[in-house]
Amino acid sequence: MKKKVMAALLAGLMALSLAACGGSSSGSSAAPAEEKTESAVSAEGQAAPAEASGDQTHIYVLTASEDHGWTGSVATFAKAKVEEVNAEGTYSAELITSASAAEQITTIEDIISKGEKNIAIVVQPLDDTVQSAIQQIVDAGIPYVAFDRIIAGLESTAVSNVKGDNAGIGAAAAAYFVELGMKPGDKVYVYEGDTSSVTALRDQGFTDYLTGAVDYNGETIADDAKWTEDDIKAITYSGAMNWSRSDTKSSFESLMGDSANADIKWFYSEDDELGMGILEALAGGGIDDATKTAFLGNQPVITGCGGLGEFYDVLKGANYADISEQLGGIMSVTYSPSMIKTAIQDMEDYLAGKDVEQDHVIACEIVTSENVDNYEAFN
Repeated sequence: MKKKVMAALLAGLMALSLAACGGSSSGSSAAPAEEKTESAVSAEGQAAPAEASGDQTHIYVLTASEDHGWTGSVATFAKAKVEEVNAEGTYSAELITSASAAEQITTIEDIISKGEKNIAIVVQPLDDTVQSAIQQIVDAGIPYVAFDRIIAGLESTAVSNVKGDNAGIGAAAAAYFVELGMKPGDKVYVYEGDTSSVTALRDQGFTDYLTGAVDYNGETIADDAKWTEDDIKAITYSGAMNWSRSDTKSSFESLMGDSANADIKWFYSEDDELGMGILEALAGGGIDDATKTAFLGNQPVITGCGGLGEFYDVLKGANYADISEQLGGIMSVTYSPSMIKTAIQDMEDYLAGKDVEQDHVIACEIVTSENVDNYEAFN
């Protein structure tokens, strides 16, 4: 009997002991279990960005080398925008510059050959030979934005074609000349940039405004000031200056080598660098003094385009003042290299599912001594 009682007591004690261990175990595991849950939530909260990072689109930005002038400044502004994109963290971005079209083509082919997922490209084609590489982008199904130089025939394949209003630049120059008194059939000399669509559009905008086919800033040329097709023949074109100041300087000196050309009053230079070439020639010793005096006595008018700091300094009267004071007028038309930021933003907007304008033309404005302080220049 005692044995049975002892056994019962022992059994009861063991049950109590087990219950106590279970409760204690349960209580001590509850905190770790709760901690584990919090850790899991925290881990999941961190995992989401990590997973998004895996799906994050990487934007390659391809431009010319960052050296000098308008083209080089594109890379400078692109670099700043790429830093903004990476800081925001929604997408990642990378700037790759090329010194030549051949190098840019190789860069594009290398990107495509990697077979990466979730990539996009913003490209400033260095010349028209990049067309084959851009076609490879299209064939690979990679979204891309084209900037500045738009390859004919591929416009419809781009997410967006971002460019300044090249035709508007020509119209702006023509409107400026007409406002200063240019008459139909007056001699006009056009300093062209190159043989690309950019130059063709700047040429066309100029003549289209004069004939009344297009307006500038909402206004068309007056009927009594319109040019006929015969009047247009008074316009002389330099041919490709390769956007070169030195080439333009040499060309202008050769032009003034014939003193009869000193009576040309209207000079439409399609870039600030080209306008600077004219000014340097006038300041130098490559033109006969008598011819130079006759030329400046005619109060010639010179235009530029782009926003070059040196040219803006001329408008401010801080440079070449002795020459600019003798001119009948001098101005620039906006075509800032900072537009590359808009091109990159268009790609961001596209990736975010927003509507993007495929033919994205950025309006131009006339910059003179009166408003030059309102505009940012580049070096």
